[in-house]
Amino acid sequence: MKIAVSGGGTGGHIYPALALIREIKKKDEKVEFLYIGTEKGLESKLVPRENIPFKSIHITGFKRKISFENVKTILRFLKGVRDSKKMLKEFKPDVVIGTGGYVCGPVVYAAAKMGIPTIVHEQNSVPGLTNKFLSRYVDKIAICFEEAREFFPEQKVVLTGNPRASEVLGQDGIKGRLSAGLKLKIPTVLIFGGSRGARPINEAVVKSLTELSGKSYQVLYVTGDVHFEDVQKEVELVGNPENVIIKPFIHNMPEVLSGVDLTVARAGATTLAELTSLGIPSILIPSPYVTDNHQEKNARALSENGAARLLHEKDLTGPKLVESIDHILGNEEKLAHMKKAAKKLGIPDSAQRLYRLMEELAKK
Repeated sequence: MKIAVSGGGTGGHIYPALALIREIKKKDEKVEFLYIGTEKGLESKLVPRENIPFKSIHITGFKRKISFENVKTILRFLKGVRDSKKMLKEFKPDVVIGTGGYVCGPVVYAAAKMGIPTIVHEQNSVPGLTNKFLSRYVDKIAICFEEAREFFPEQKVVLTGNPRASEVLGQDGIKGRLSAGLKLKIPTVLIFGGSRGARPINEAVVKSLTELSGKSYQVLYVTGDVHFEDVQKEVELVGNPENVIIKPFIHNMPEVLSGVDLTVARAGATTLAELTSLGIPSILIPSPYVTDNHQEKNARALSENGAARLLHEKDLTGPKLVESIDHILGNEEKLAHMKKAAKKLGIPDSAQRLYRLMEELAKK
């Protein structure tokens, strides 16, 4: 079987694609892949590292305001379609999947027009412009949140979940704790603001350090590389409590996640897929700076089902953050209820569901 994959722009589109490829390879080493992205996008660095054949097209996204740049984008789209058709004719895929980002537009559109079975994967509860556009042409639309169903043609929609949910399972939580310098038998909360960190979360945590020092739980606080030095300067002024471990980045996040009891994080789709797959309760602080406020809608999908506590960034303070952590970790019954609710929302066989969907389409 041959599968062409396209996804780019942000890690939220690329990491699920890579997780899907890795999980499929575990099941069948004979499956061949071609990844089509953009030359300057993050995917151009991440995909080749995985030894996955990579080709690129030049494409940009539409401006939401009227702009001459949109005329250029249309011309780039048309050229991207032509270039994609050439690549697909050469590779001869049995199925093409787009995992989001504007690069998927010309690639998946070209495949649909060539009669190749096509799928788009929507990670968020509110779809982006590219997937809305492609939904008219593709054979199937794979979603991760039931809330996304209403935006697409009902007959095309399949709930599969996010492939990252499959990838985080089976990790060694004890090894994860030890690698981060955490103690084994103490309740643990992980605080992070995504791969680059989040300034508002960092500010709230730094202001909470003195109060956190007296707690019976331990904290693994991940600042993000770009914020680490600034955080360290502030920590030097207030002191670093023994029960708070501060790191710029965690490379083995699946392992570490498997060993924590509670997570404070943004509400990106990949993060939520990992948390629900593992059944980890969370305090979610959605980024208000994303398209269509989709992170808040992602967070509500968990909070309204008892799996998370929603804390808006505008309400975020040091005391509020600590109070939220105490409210959950200090109540064993609530913690157990949230774990059960999170696990119930998880789709641990997400990658397998997507692969089965591909196989079904390829046989038609």
